[in-house]
Amino acid sequence: MERTERDVDSFLASIEGRRGEDIRRLDAAIVERMPGAERYLYEGKFWGGTDQQIVGYGVMDYENRSGENVEWFVVGLAAQKNYISLYVNAVKEGRYLLREYEKELGKAKVGSASISFGGLDDVDFDVLAALVEEAGRLT
Repeated sequence: MERTERDVDSFLASIEGRRGEDIRRLDAAIVERMPGAERYLYEGKFWGGTDQQIVGYGVMDYENRSGENVEWFVVGLAAQKNYISLYVNAVKEGRYLLREYEKELGKAKVGSASISFGGLDDVDFDVLAALVEEAGRLT
């Protein structure tokens, strides 16, 4: 994936329907809870080889599988075809921060550093907001 110069607000405005409303509400919450964090759009092939567009918040150094240091986002937000994904790359005490919050999130599929859910009605918004806020503080 490559970081682009594409306008994030225009991208978010292009997402239609309820999913678009939820994405924009979550974007506003992330911006509020990660004050000063840079916000930008990544586009291209993501893990698994699928084309993705992810709004990234904050910057961190990340060592990829090949051992190369790359710049990556602390929190990422993506509108998938049928769900919303939130990526949280912050680590606390040697494990992904998301693990501390996963049982409180609600109806969501949780991976090591990702959460996928149908919409904001499926998850506890306050828990998501607290997770993002702590991720911002840790990095």
